[in-house]
Amino acid sequence: MAEEAARRVLIVDPDTVSRREIRFACEQDGYHVIEADGSADALRQVEDSRPSLVLLEVTLPDGAGFDVCRELRKLDAAVPVIMMSARSDEIDAVVALEIGADDYVTKPLRLRELVARMTAHLRRARLETAEASRSRLEFRDLVIDVNERRVYKSGREVQLTHTEFDLLSFLAGNAGKVLSREKILNSIWGYEYPIETRVIDVHIRNLRRKIETQPSHPYYILAVPGIGYRFTNSRAI
Repeated sequence: MAEEAARRVLIVDPDTVSRREIRFACEQDGYHVIEADGSADALRQVEDSRPSLVLLEVTLPDGAGFDVCRELRKLDAAVPVIMMSARSDEIDAVVALEIGADDYVTKPLRLRELVARMTAHLRRARLETAEASRSRLEFRDLVIDVNERRVYKSGREVQLTHTEFDLLSFLAGNAGKVLSREKILNSIWGYEYPIETRVIDVHIRNLRRKIETQPSHPYYILAVPGIGYRFTNSRAI
């Protein structure tokens, strides 16, 4: 039962054919699948079934997938969420990531790629649970508790999504080093991802809003033009 729970995927999509195709691909790879065809059913399934990952269509008959993602984040800040849409506009991907999605894929789906992305997200979550280091990273008024996966700013806890925490702890764990976007992608997402989606930049912007005193003039997460990012190496005294 524990193994099943660790591979329980919720597919939220009003398109019966699409759900069937995704379900078949997931089950072929050993995933246990539950389904929802709308917003209300999706949120009920999240509370009742506690999926380990959610595949969420942007367009739903009883509301927007973006709204579901926002509500889902209130219920569970950590569960990986991959949003799906037939719309390929970059703005949709940016909005999805800004409201807390971990990933964004466009339809028609490349099912092998989708399953690979799911596997990468879940593998990362399992490794973090099994190999959590008993350490704290401290920088001025920011504390990152790696073991408990908690972040504190000026003594107050900051709520981060699963991917936001992974990104922050990776940057902070390499404080002072210049990290390329490719390095960050491979380390955090674990698979090839099209750079033009700006997935890293959007997550960085979200992190700055949450941990920086002045997000437009960041102290912790610094951009290195043409390369990537660098986290401050000024540790707390």
